[in-house]
Amino acid sequence: MNIVTESHITGKPIIEKAPKRPVRMVRWFIIVGLALALLVGAFVGFNAFRSKMIAQFFATNKPPPATVTVAEAKSEVVPNLLKAVGELVAVHQVNVTSDVSGRITEILFTAGSDVKAGSPLVQLFDAPEQADLASFKAQATVGQLSLDRAKQLASRQFGPQATVDSAQAVYDQANAGIARTQAIISQKLVRAPFDGELGVRHVEVGQYLTAGTQIVTLTDLSAVYANFTTTEKDRATLKVGQTVRVVVDAYPARKFEGKITTIEPQINTDTRSIRIQATIENPDHVLKPGMFATTTVVLPDKPAVVTVPETAVDYTLYGDSVYLITEKKADDGTTSLTAVRTFVRTGDRIDGRVVITNGLKPGDRVVAVGQLKLQSGAAVAISTDPAPPVPAKPPLN
Repeated sequence: MNIVTESHITGKPIIEKAPKRPVRMVRWFIIVGLALALLVGAFVGFNAFRSKMIAQFFATNKPPPATVTVAEAKSEVVPNLLKAVGELVAVHQVNVTSDVSGRITEILFTAGSDVKAGSPLVQLFDAPEQADLASFKAQATVGQLSLDRAKQLASRQFGPQATVDSAQAVYDQANAGIARTQAIISQKLVRAPFDGELGVRHVEVGQYLTAGTQIVTLTDLSAVYANFTTTEKDRATLKVGQTVRVVVDAYPARKFEGKITTIEPQINTDTRSIRIQATIENPDHVLKPGMFATTTVVLPDKPAVVTVPETAVDYTLYGDSVYLITEKKADDGTTSLTAVRTFVRTGDRIDGRVVITNGLKPGDRVVAVGQLKLQSGAAVAISTDPAPPVPAKPPLN
């Protein structure tokens, strides 16, 4: 048995040593870490540089000024008008009827024609009345002769006065019968009561016409009334003789003028309104009774007020405003124009212009066209194109 001995054995336990990591792998990790650090640093630096350049771009690059059309606020005397709605009625209009009943024997008019006062329209059957008239005339002739003879005898004292009185009564009775019969005959010939234009015929020849039945309408169109109402607060400004302008839907481009002729002395207790009547001459007969009318009363002028075009005002729930043009001078001496939103208080609107009661003064320049592309404080440039004209009648759609 061989025993192997080692001379360097000291009796201490033998500890195994860990293998050392290769130098190449450590170097690789260091390189990768440095690369990642450089990449992250470059990314952060790029973002910071981009943000700085974007901010610098927007700080130095201003948008070009918006081109707008400018109007000047004017001080002018605007018409003081009171508008209302009403209707037209004829000065003279009647349904032609007969006072008595009878059969129509002749129609003496043409529907739609113009007639003069007293023109015959309809003839009713009057043969019995004509016979009665002849009878009464004969009685009157006999009565006249009897009366003359009685007067001669009485003047010679050959006859009593009673005979004269009796003959006078007979004669007067015959004349009364003549007058009554002539009145009935005249009632059976229906005539036009005044000059005017006839309407549609409602009767025929041979028809039995009862008293009060409508024959035809007759309207005098030489003048018409415009009846309209206003509130009681306007009573102090209304006077007889003031000018009234009337516009009807049938002729929207025409304005008819008249004068106030009647103001109702009572105020309606239900509506607190006043009824006004104006008379309008109608020589060409274009105005017809029953037309709807828009009336405008011309009142005395008020003091001058500030006005701007209606297109310059922006109407919103937060208030009415305009873009006021202001001049701003830069440090280098150059002048630029800016549009600043300015809230105003508006009044009446007349012929495409708006009354500004507060917020502007005469001579201020406001944006009339181009507000949609503006913000308060935006730079603007004034266009050389004139503002669009105000339409004679605003479009409905």
